Amino acid sequence: MKIVPQRELPALSQKTATGAALAGCLEWGSFSLADTARAEKALEPLGLGSRLGQRRTEEATGWWVFIPSLGSRQAALKKAAELKSLAVNDYFIVQEEGEFRWALSLGVFRSEEAAQARLAALRDQGVRTAQVGPRETVVPKVWLQVKGVDAALESRLKDIARQIEGSELRSCP
Repeated sequence: MKIVPQRELPALSQKTATGAALAGCLEWGSFSLADTARAEKALEPLGLGSRLGQRRTEEATGWWVFIPSLGSRQAALKKAAELKSLAVNDYFIVQEEGEFRWALSLGVFRSEEAAQARLAALRDQGVRTAQVGPRETVVPKVWLQVKGVDAALESRLKDIARQIEGSELRSCP
């Protein structure tokens, strides 16, 4: 018989003093800074308290959904007001010099499929002038981390994660 030090045992087989298996860590994301509050609100019923944390990253994106340049700040603000009237609140007006100045960005995505899904959702909301195009940029993202996850909590987290399209629930790095 070989005695193995506890530190060498796999985490899932370790036991606490009460005999229960040690719980793991899951992270859910990634979310834009604007979407993080909505995701945190979805987790509120779980009463996670100090077990909930954030991990901030930067992700390279390759596609965006946008309304092409409107030529002036005033025209862009008018279009922004139209978006608000359609309950579209996740956008920003591009102000940097260049061909996209005064365009409205409606989201940046890693895949064309995700961008097309966002475009379809916007079309359902009544947005008709948006389009998908390639865009290489780095955007800040947030992963919500939940520590002390047991099987029951993992099941509830999976149910919540399914409610936000494009999100992923995975083990913490």
